[in-house]
Amino acid sequence: MHTPAPRRTLATTLLPALLTALLAALLFAVLTPAPARAADGDVTWTVRTASNSYGEDRSSFRHGVNPGGEVEDAMVVANRGRTDLTLAVYAADGYATEKGQLDLLTRGEKSTGVGTWLKPGRDTVKIAPGRTAEIPFTVRVPDNATPGDYVGGILTSLRQPGDTEGIAVDRRLGIRVQLRVSGALKPTLAVEDLHVDYHGTANPFGRGDATVTYTLHNTGNALLSGTQDVTLTGPFGWTSTDAGKIAAPPELLPGEKWQVRVPVHGVTPVFRLTAEATVTPAVTGAAGSATSLEPVHATVSGWAVPWPLLLLLALVAAAAVTAYLLIRRNRARRRTREDARVQEAVAQALRDREDQSA
Repeated sequence: MHTPAPRRTLATTLLPALLTALLAALLFAVLTPAPARAADGDVTWTVRTASNSYGEDRSSFRHGVNPGGEVEDAMVVANRGRTDLTLAVYAADGYATEKGQLDLLTRGEKSTGVGTWLKPGRDTVKIAPGRTAEIPFTVRVPDNATPGDYVGGILTSLRQPGDTEGIAVDRRLGIRVQLRVSGALKPTLAVEDLHVDYHGTANPFGRGDATVTYTLHNTGNALLSGTQDVTLTGPFGWTSTDAGKIAAPPELLPGEKWQVRVPVHGVTPVFRLTAEATVTPAVTGAAGSATSLEPVHATVSGWAVPWPLLLLLALVAAAAVTAYLLIRRNRARRRTREDARVQEAVAQALRDREDQSA
């Protein structure tokens, strides 16, 4: 199974020239080849797939191959600048970035799949202005290769001095290479670390927002994408709130993970919420087709306490209790005064009777 590469982008990296390091400012064409331009504007080149028995105007290289088998193909490089152009040529493994885009390992990073199996016909190529060069390459898959999908790329690279003294710039332009090694295909996707958090509103009778987070983990050996749906329900299914349309995850290589964060609006706080995430994986074939699988479900519960409403009810209850106590106190005071008047009247009557008897 393909092991995900370290999470490094093809963005520019800066290192002192005395340490012989590399600054990568990468322009990597995945779908539609586009020109890469140097800082001085005089160096421009493009890359595209060669027209052969596999087709014309292909956006990328896609091949099915058996363990121990090999595939031959070619990339065409065109010098659009005004000076001779010398480029390095090599291959690298691919991975999904945090933004969900395909990226490739830098030349100094270790590849274990496509970047190791793909061998260009030459390591460098020199092209005159306005001319093109076809670079053949061979992909040799090991006999013990695990069946499944592998993604990488074949790249052209130009190292130039940067604007800052002591800094070098490595500009790269390449094309995606996707391989499907034949054998038992086991596409599986897991929904992991599902959480739901409720964010209330100051309005005691209003609805709040919730955030559902989870991780998609490609635990199989096929390249996967899919569709997602998130629903929140209250106890006994009293209320139900759908998150609406959720962006599809990127194509995940076997072993890769993707963090998902879904906001859900208009959620009624009913003390306890149950979040259900439903993901329908889709296998992207070597020929570009997609096959949907059985949906994967995951649920989790979380608190959604209507604190403003509870505070309002507490204030109303406190006011009611206070009013009741005041009423009781007033009644007690009136009863005490009435008893005192009765006792005084009785005492006065007794005094009057004693005076008459005397």
